[in-house]
Amino acid sequence: MRILAIDDSEQALELLTDTIAEVQPSAEIFPFNKPSELLTFAKDNPCDIAFLDIKMWGMNGIAVAKKLKDYNPRINIIFVTAYTEYAIEALGLYPSGYILKAVTKEAVAREIENLRYPVELKSNARVYAQAFGNFEIYSHGKTLKFAYKKTKELLAYLIDRDGAEIDTSELISVLWENKPNTDNLKSYLRNLFSDLIKTLNEAGIADIISKRHNSIAVIPERIICDSYGFMKGDPSCVNAYAGQYMAQYSWAEMTIGKFNESRVK
Repeated sequence: MRILAIDDSEQALELLTDTIAEVQPSAEIFPFNKPSELLTFAKDNPCDIAFLDIKMWGMNGIAVAKKLKDYNPRINIIFVTAYTEYAIEALGLYPSGYILKAVTKEAVAREIENLRYPVELKSNARVYAQAFGNFEIYSHGKTLKFAYKKTKELLAYLIDRDGAEIDTSELISVLWENKPNTDNLKSYLRNLFSDLIKTLNEAGIADIISKRHNSIAVIPERIICDSYGFMKGDPSCVNAYAGQYMAQYSWAEMTIGKFNESRVK
């Protein structure tokens, strides 16, 4: 479980993080005093829960929550404040919880036990792909890290194609936005293939990939993915869709229409 925490008071932040650690000793906790630093971190480091002070200098906690939801619609937002007048505005963001200061162990435990988006599936799944919001891939709750950013995008596209075999020409046109299919790009793509297989092998999940001489595909049956669940009508996945899909990749916009049509039916 990965948890963000922010308060512009050092003393309040220390109390908050110490209390979270007492309730969830195995969690990774990332404390911040400045909203800008938290958002920079959160953009590339997906987390499950964010405990947000509301009244802060500069950007307040409600504005921070809106940004975090842009990055990950399924992040559990728990507001922490001494001011009850913010409750109505905060509830408009459909947070997971709301804690009044001073923070107590009982209040934190209650909110973590009743999360809006439970994290057990991600934590326990052998392979879990988050397609809604920004794309991320996990194995047993740990985010997979690749040597190249393009490797992650390659895997995202394969998951988007839902088991279809994709040849090198198509991958080059998608990953490099219709640049000429040169020998340099073919060589770069081979490096991405090697990085992908190496990383998956190290995680013990290389069997999610099927690779032939000139094509590659994922095996969807071996991946738990929110977008796959959505198309099967899984209520939790349907509720998780907030109009964003693999948001960091421009080519993913082509798939959003499919989800919107399914939701209307």
